[in-house]
Amino acid sequence: MCLIFCLVGYAASHPGKLLDVNSALLSICFMLFLGFTDDVLDWPWRYKLFLPSVASLPLLCCYNGSTSVVLPIQMRAWLWQGDEATVLGHVLGKLIVIDANADGALVELGFFYFMYMGMLAVFCTNAINIYAGINGLEAGQSYVIGCAVLVHNLIEIRAHRLEVNHLFSVMIMLSFVACTMGLLRHNWFPASVFVGDTYCYFAGMTFAVVAILGHFSKTLLLFFIPQVLNFIWSTPQLFKFVPCPRHRLPRFDPETGLMHPSTFPCKSNEYRWLKAKPSDTEVPNMTIICLCLQFLGPMTERVLCIVLLGLQFVCCAFGFFCRYYIAQFFFDAN
Repeated sequence: MCLIFCLVGYAASHPGKLLDVNSALLSICFMLFLGFTDDVLDWPWRYKLFLPSVASLPLLCCYNGSTSVVLPIQMRAWLWQGDEATVLGHVLGKLIVIDANADGALVELGFFYFMYMGMLAVFCTNAINIYAGINGLEAGQSYVIGCAVLVHNLIEIRAHRLEVNHLFSVMIMLSFVACTMGLLRHNWFPASVFVGDTYCYFAGMTFAVVAILGHFSKTLLLFFIPQVLNFIWSTPQLFKFVPCPRHRLPRFDPETGLMHPSTFPCKSNEYRWLKAKPSDTEVPNMTIICLCLQFLGPMTERVLCIVLLGLQFVCCAFGFFCRYYIAQFFFDAN
C-alpha cells in the first residue's frame, strides 16, 4: 500500500514514467501472489523457475534503456586489435554488434541483454528463497541489500546521473526498506512472524524491478554476492547431481540449543569430495548456512543470523568499493 501511494505521487509529477510505474506494480504484485500460492500449494521447482520469467515480461516490454555494455580495457584486445576485429571478435560479431568506432570498447547485446534481465528477475526471486531457513535471515538480508540499493541511488542522484530513473528506484526502496524493518522486528529470533515464500518472492522481484527500470542491473549483482555464492555452491543439489532434501535447514540440537549443519545420507564410497572423512555416511547440505556452521562450529540461531548478516553487510560494502573505485581502473580510458 505504501508503494502504491509513493508511485502514484511519483507518476503525478513524472507523467512520462507512468508506464514504468504500472509495469513495476504489476510485476511485484504478480510475484507476491505467486509466493502466497506457493506457501499454500507448495509449487514444484519447475514452476518457480518459469513463472518469474512471465512476471518480468511487463518490465522488459517497457524497458527503454541502453542494451550495450562497455568492456574493461583489459578485455578489449580479445575482440579488437588495431583497425580490425580478432578471430573471436568476428565469431561474436555474428551474434552481437561490436562498435568499430569505439575500437571494440562498446558492445551492443540487443536481445541478449533482455535475456540477461529476464534471468536476473528469476535469480533475484529464487536467490533469497534458497538463502533462508533461520529466524531473521530472509528479512535481514533484504533489509541490508535494500539499504545498499537506496544509498547507491542517492549517490547517483547527487552526481546528477539519470536522476529520474534513480528517483523512481528511491520511491520503491523507501517503502520496501521501511516495511522490511518493521517485519524484521517481528521476524528476529525468537520470531513471532514467519515470512514464507510470499515475502522472499516479493523482495526478489522488488530488487529486480528497481535494478531493471533504474538501469543499474549489473550493480545490483554486487550487492547479491552472498546469494550468488550460495547459488553456485548449491548448484549440484539444485540440479540433482547430489541428493537434495526438500528442506536444507540447519539442524537444531534441543539439548545444547545450538545449530548444526543438516545432512543427507549416502554410502561410504559416494561424494568423497564433500566429506571430511572418507568413511562418513552423511554429507552436509550444500548451502552457505551449513558451510558457515562447518567452518565456525555450532552456534545459536541468533548468533548465526548475525554472522550471516555481517557477511551481507561486508559484501555490500565491497560492492560499493568495486562500483566506485575498482570500476574506474577497469573502465576509464587511459
